[in-house]
Amino acid sequence: MSGAAETRTIPALVATEWLAIHLSEPDVKPVDASWYLPQMNRDPKAEFEAAHIPGAVFFDIDAVSDTKSPYPHTLPAPEDFAEAAGKLGLSNEDHIIVYDTAGLMSAPRVWWMFKTMGHEKVSVLNGGFKKWQAEHRHVKAGWPEKKAKRFTARLRKENLRTLDEMRGLLESGNAQILDARSKGRFEGTAPEPRPGLASGHMPGSLNLPFDALTAPDGTVKAKSELKALFKHAGLALEKPVVTTCGSGVTAAALYLALTHLGKDDLALYDGSWAEWAAQPNAPIETG
Repeated sequence: MSGAAETRTIPALVATEWLAIHLSEPDVKPVDASWYLPQMNRDPKAEFEAAHIPGAVFFDIDAVSDTKSPYPHTLPAPEDFAEAAGKLGLSNEDHIIVYDTAGLMSAPRVWWMFKTMGHEKVSVLNGGFKKWQAEHRHVKAGWPEKKAKRFTARLRKENLRTLDEMRGLLESGNAQILDARSKGRFEGTAPEPRPGLASGHMPGSLNLPFDALTAPDGTVKAKSELKALFKHAGLALEKPVVTTCGSGVTAAALYLALTHLGKDDLALYDGSWAEWAAQPNAPIETG
Protein backbone atom coordinates (compact mmCIF):
# COMPACT_ATOMS: atom_id res chain seq x y z
CA MET A 1 0.00 0.00 0.00
CA SER A 2 1.47 3.34 -0.96
CA GLY A 3 0.62 6.81 -2.19
CA ALA A 4 -1.50 9.69 -0.92
CA ALA A 5 -4.69 8.30 -2.44
CA GLU A 6 -4.40 5.08 -0.46
CA THR A 7 -3.79 6.83 2.87
CA ARG A 8 -7.25 8.38 2.56
CA THR A 9 -8.80 4.91 2.44
CA ILE A 10 -7.06 3.53 5.53
CA PRO A 11 -9.86 2.59 7.96
CA ALA A 12 -9.81 3.46 11.64
CA LEU A 13 -10.61 -0.18 12.42
CA VAL A 14 -9.63 -3.47 10.77
CA ALA A 15 -11.08 -6.89 11.55
CA THR A 16 -9.10 -9.83 12.86
CA GLU A 17 -10.06 -11.67 9.65
CA TRP A 18 -8.46 -8.90 7.59
CA LEU A 19 -5.24 -9.00 9.60
CA ALA A 20 -5.03 -12.80 9.38
CA ILE A 21 -5.23 -12.54 5.57
CA HIS A 22 -2.72 -9.67 5.24
CA LEU A 23 -0.33 -10.49 8.09
CA SER A 24 2.35 -11.91 5.79
CA GLU A 25 2.54 -8.74 3.69
CA PRO A 26 5.83 -6.91 4.38
CA ASP A 27 4.22 -3.49 4.92
CA VAL A 28 1.57 -4.70 7.42
CA LYS A 29 3.02 -4.28 10.90
CA PRO A 30 1.13 -5.28 14.06
CA VAL A 31 1.98 -3.24 17.15
CA ASP A 32 1.06 -4.33 20.69
CA ALA A 33 0.21 -1.17 22.66
CA SER A 34 -1.06 -2.83 25.84
CA TRP A 35 -0.96 -0.74 29.01
CA TYR A 36 -2.58 -0.95 32.43
CA LEU A 37 -3.10 1.25 35.46
CA PRO A 38 -0.82 0.21 38.37
CA GLN A 39 -3.74 -1.04 40.49
CA MET A 40 -4.66 -3.55 37.77
CA ASN A 41 -1.55 -5.59 38.70
CA ARG A 42 -0.79 -6.72 35.16
CA ASP A 43 2.51 -6.61 33.30
CA PRO A 44 1.97 -5.89 29.58
CA LYS A 45 5.60 -6.62 28.68
CA ALA A 46 5.51 -10.03 30.36
CA GLU A 47 2.21 -10.78 28.63
CA PHE A 48 3.71 -9.77 25.26
CA GLU A 49 6.69 -12.06 25.85
CA ALA A 50 4.32 -14.92 26.66
CA ALA A 51 2.11 -14.44 23.61
CA HIS A 52 1.62 -11.89 20.84
CA ILE A 53 0.47 -11.67 17.23
CA PRO A 54 3.23 -12.96 14.92
CA GLY A 55 5.43 -10.13 13.67
CA ALA A 56 4.27 -7.70 16.36
CA VAL A 57 6.51 -5.30 18.25
CA PHE A 58 5.75 -3.82 21.69
CA PHE A 59 5.06 -0.09 21.95
CA ASP A 60 5.56 1.23 25.51
CA ILE A 61 3.48 4.41 25.93
CA ASP A 62 5.30 5.29 29.15
CA ALA A 63 8.72 5.04 27.50
CA VAL A 64 7.70 6.77 24.25
CA SER A 65 6.69 9.98 25.99
CA ASP A 66 7.94 13.38 27.06
CA THR A 67 10.01 12.30 30.04
CA LYS A 68 10.39 15.93 31.18
CA SER A 69 6.65 16.31 31.65
CA PRO A 70 5.28 15.92 35.19
CA TYR A 71 2.25 14.16 33.72
CA PRO A 72 2.06 10.52 32.58
CA HIS A 73 2.81 9.43 28.99
CA THR A 74 2.69 12.93 27.50
CA LEU A 75 3.14 13.10 23.73
CA PRO A 76 6.89 13.29 22.95
CA ALA A 77 8.60 15.64 20.51
CA PRO A 78 8.33 14.49 16.87
CA GLU A 79 12.02 13.67 16.61
CA ASP A 80 11.86 11.48 19.74
CA PHE A 81 8.76 9.71 18.48
CA ALA A 82 10.39 9.13 15.09
CA GLU A 83 13.50 7.66 16.72
CA ALA A 84 11.43 5.30 18.88
CA ALA A 85 9.23 4.16 15.97
CA GLY A 86 12.29 3.60 13.78
CA LYS A 87 13.99 1.50 16.46
CA LEU A 88 10.88 -0.69 16.53
CA GLY A 89 11.42 -1.41 12.85
CA LEU A 90 8.53 0.79 11.67
CA SER A 91 8.66 3.03 8.61
CA ASN A 92 6.34 5.53 6.95
CA GLU A 93 5.58 2.95 4.26
CA ASP A 94 4.03 0.56 6.77
CA HIS A 95 0.34 0.07 7.49
CA ILE A 96 0.53 -0.14 11.27
CA ILE A 97 -2.13 -2.25 13.02
CA VAL A 98 -2.31 -1.34 16.71
CA TYR A 99 -3.89 -3.66 19.24
CA ASP A 100 -4.04 -4.23 22.99
CA THR A 101 -4.92 -7.15 25.23
CA ALA A 102 -8.01 -5.46 26.72
CA GLY A 103 -9.78 -5.06 23.37
CA LEU A 104 -10.06 -1.27 23.24
CA MET A 105 -8.14 0.54 25.96
CA SER A 106 -4.65 1.75 25.08
CA ALA A 107 -4.46 0.80 21.38
CA PRO A 108 -6.43 3.92 20.33
CA ARG A 109 -3.90 6.09 22.16
CA VAL A 110 -1.02 4.76 20.07
CA TRP A 111 -3.18 4.97 16.92
CA TRP A 112 -3.80 8.64 17.78
CA MET A 113 -0.10 9.21 18.44
CA PHE A 114 0.86 7.93 14.99
CA LYS A 115 -1.84 10.03 13.33
CA THR A 116 -0.78 13.09 15.32
CA MET A 117 2.79 12.49 14.16
CA GLY A 118 1.59 12.64 10.54
CA HIS A 119 1.34 8.90 9.85
CA GLU A 120 -2.09 8.16 8.36
CA LYS A 121 -1.48 4.49 7.50
CA VAL A 122 -2.53 3.24 10.92
CA SER A 123 -5.56 1.26 12.12
CA VAL A 124 -6.76 -0.35 15.34
CA LEU A 125 -7.44 -4.10 15.41
CA ASN A 126 -11.14 -4.39 16.22
CA GLY A 127 -11.46 -6.62 19.28
CA GLY A 128 -7.71 -6.65 19.87
CA PHE A 129 -5.68 -9.59 21.11
CA LYS A 130 -8.66 -10.83 23.13
CA LYS A 131 -10.62 -11.54 19.96
CA TRP A 132 -7.54 -12.84 18.11
CA GLN A 133 -6.99 -15.45 20.80
CA ALA A 134 -10.69 -16.30 21.09
CA GLU A 135 -10.59 -17.22 17.40
CA HIS A 136 -7.62 -19.53 18.07
CA ARG A 137 -5.35 -17.66 15.68
CA HIS A 138 -1.61 -18.19 15.68
CA VAL A 139 0.49 -16.45 18.35
CA LYS A 140 4.21 -16.27 19.09
CA ALA A 141 6.22 -16.04 22.29
CA GLY A 142 9.49 -14.30 23.10
CA TRP A 143 10.89 -10.96 21.96
CA PRO A 144 11.26 -10.38 18.23
CA GLU A 145 14.44 -9.27 16.56
CA LYS A 146 13.99 -5.76 15.17
CA LYS A 147 15.81 -4.15 12.27
CA ALA A 148 15.82 -0.37 12.68
CA LYS A 149 14.19 1.68 9.92
CA ARG A 150 13.81 5.33 9.09
CA PHE A 151 10.62 6.96 10.36
CA THR A 152 9.79 10.62 9.82
CA ALA A 153 7.34 12.42 12.10
CA ARG A 154 5.56 15.73 11.57
CA LEU A 155 3.38 17.04 14.39
CA ARG A 156 -0.23 17.76 13.48
CA LYS A 157 -1.07 20.33 16.15
CA GLU A 158 -4.73 20.35 15.16
CA ASN A 159 -5.09 16.87 16.68
CA LEU A 160 -4.34 17.94 20.25
CA ARG A 161 -5.16 20.65 22.76
CA THR A 162 -3.04 22.16 25.54
CA LEU A 163 -4.02 23.37 29.00
CA ASP A 164 -4.20 26.99 27.86
CA GLU A 165 -6.31 26.02 24.87
CA MET A 166 -8.71 24.12 27.13
CA ARG A 167 -9.06 27.17 29.35
CA GLY A 168 -9.87 29.18 26.25
CA LEU A 169 -12.46 26.63 25.15
CA LEU A 170 -14.24 26.88 28.49
CA GLU A 171 -14.59 30.62 27.93
CA SER A 172 -15.51 30.50 24.24
CA GLY A 173 -17.57 27.32 24.12
CA ASN A 174 -16.20 26.71 20.61
CA ALA A 175 -15.95 22.94 21.12
CA GLN A 176 -17.73 20.26 23.10
CA ILE A 177 -15.59 18.53 25.72
CA LEU A 178 -16.26 14.79 26.03
CA ASP A 179 -14.79 12.89 28.99
CA ALA A 180 -14.07 9.14 28.76
CA ARG A 181 -13.75 8.48 32.51
CA SER A 182 -16.26 6.48 34.54
CA LYS A 183 -19.48 8.14 35.66
CA GLY A 184 -18.34 8.08 39.30
CA ARG A 185 -15.05 9.84 38.61
CA PHE A 186 -16.76 12.34 36.31
CA GLU A 187 -19.46 13.16 38.87
CA GLY A 188 -17.00 13.28 41.76
CA THR A 189 -18.50 10.35 43.67
CA ALA A 190 -15.58 7.96 43.03
CA PRO A 191 -11.89 8.66 43.68
CA GLU A 192 -9.26 9.17 41.00
CA PRO A 193 -6.68 6.37 40.68
CA ARG A 194 -3.87 8.91 40.99
CA PRO A 195 -3.25 10.01 44.59
CA GLY A 196 -3.94 13.63 45.45
CA LEU A 197 -6.24 14.37 42.53
CA ALA A 198 -9.81 15.46 43.15
CA SER A 199 -12.47 13.82 41.02
CA GLY A 200 -15.11 15.76 39.11
CA HIS A 201 -15.05 17.33 35.66
CA MET A 202 -14.34 20.45 33.65
CA PRO A 203 -17.31 22.84 33.69
CA GLY A 204 -19.76 22.13 30.89
CA SER A 205 -18.11 18.91 29.77
CA LEU A 206 -20.01 15.77 28.80
CA ASN A 207 -19.40 12.16 29.83
CA LEU A 208 -19.26 8.91 27.87
CA PRO A 209 -17.19 6.19 29.59
CA PHE A 210 -14.91 4.58 27.02
CA ASP A 211 -15.98 1.03 27.88
CA ALA A 212 -19.51 1.82 26.67
CA LEU A 213 -18.14 1.80 23.10
CA THR A 214 -17.52 -1.94 22.96
CA ALA A 215 -19.54 -5.15 22.81
CA PRO A 216 -18.76 -8.06 25.21
CA ASP A 217 -16.21 -9.49 22.76
CA GLY A 218 -14.23 -6.23 22.81
CA THR A 219 -15.23 -5.10 19.32
CA VAL A 220 -16.53 -1.60 18.69
CA LYS A 221 -20.31 -1.39 18.57
CA ALA A 222 -22.18 -0.80 15.31
CA LYS A 223 -22.20 2.75 13.96
CA SER A 224 -25.89 3.16 14.71
CA GLU A 225 -25.26 2.20 18.35
CA LEU A 226 -22.29 4.58 18.57
CA LYS A 227 -24.38 7.46 17.26
CA ALA A 228 -27.06 6.69 19.83
CA LEU A 229 -24.45 6.63 22.62
CA PHE A 230 -23.02 10.00 21.63
CA LYS A 231 -26.49 11.50 21.31
CA HIS A 232 -27.49 10.15 24.73
CA ALA A 233 -24.35 11.74 26.19
CA GLY A 234 -25.55 15.10 24.85
CA LEU A 235 -23.04 15.37 22.03
CA ALA A 236 -23.91 17.12 18.77
CA LEU A 237 -22.00 15.24 16.08
CA GLU A 238 -22.05 18.23 13.73
CA LYS A 239 -20.03 20.39 16.17
CA PRO A 240 -16.29 20.23 17.06
CA VAL A 241 -15.26 17.88 19.87
CA VAL A 242 -12.28 17.64 22.22
CA THR A 243 -11.93 14.32 24.03
CA THR A 244 -10.38 13.96 27.47
CA CYS A 245 -9.99 11.33 30.22
CA GLY A 246 -7.67 10.64 33.15
CA SER A 247 -4.31 10.88 31.40
CA GLY A 248 -4.96 11.02 27.65
CA VAL A 249 -5.22 7.26 27.03
CA THR A 250 -8.89 6.30 26.93
CA ALA A 251 -9.81 9.72 25.49
CA ALA A 252 -8.35 8.29 22.29
CA ALA A 253 -11.03 5.56 22.28
CA LEU A 254 -13.70 8.26 21.95
CA TYR A 255 -11.56 9.95 19.29
CA LEU A 256 -11.30 6.64 17.40
CA ALA A 257 -15.04 5.97 17.56
CA LEU A 258 -15.84 9.47 16.30
CA THR A 259 -13.31 9.07 13.49
CA HIS A 260 -14.94 5.72 12.65
CA LEU A 261 -18.20 7.66 12.24
CA GLY A 262 -16.51 9.99 9.75
CA LYS A 263 -15.94 12.94 12.06
CA ASP A 264 -12.75 14.94 11.53
CA ASP A 265 -13.18 18.18 13.54
CA LEU A 266 -11.62 16.47 16.54
CA ALA A 267 -8.84 17.01 19.05
CA LEU A 268 -7.60 15.30 22.21
CA TYR A 269 -6.57 17.04 25.43
CA ASP A 270 -3.22 15.38 26.05
CA GLY A 271 -2.80 16.41 29.69
CA SER A 272 -6.40 15.45 30.50
CA TRP A 273 -7.55 15.22 34.12
CA ALA A 274 -4.05 14.46 35.46
CA GLU A 275 -3.00 17.95 34.36
CA TRP A 276 -6.29 19.83 34.80
CA ALA A 277 -7.00 18.74 38.38
CA ALA A 278 -3.39 19.41 39.40
CA GLN A 279 -3.69 23.13 38.63
CA PRO A 280 -4.19 25.52 41.56
CA ASN A 281 -7.78 26.77 41.66
CA ALA A 282 -8.74 24.72 38.59
CA PRO A 283 -12.48 25.04 37.98
CA ILE A 284 -14.01 21.67 38.81
CA GLU A 285 -17.67 20.65 38.79
CA THR A 286 -19.26 17.63 40.45
CA GLY A 287 -22.60 15.93 40.02
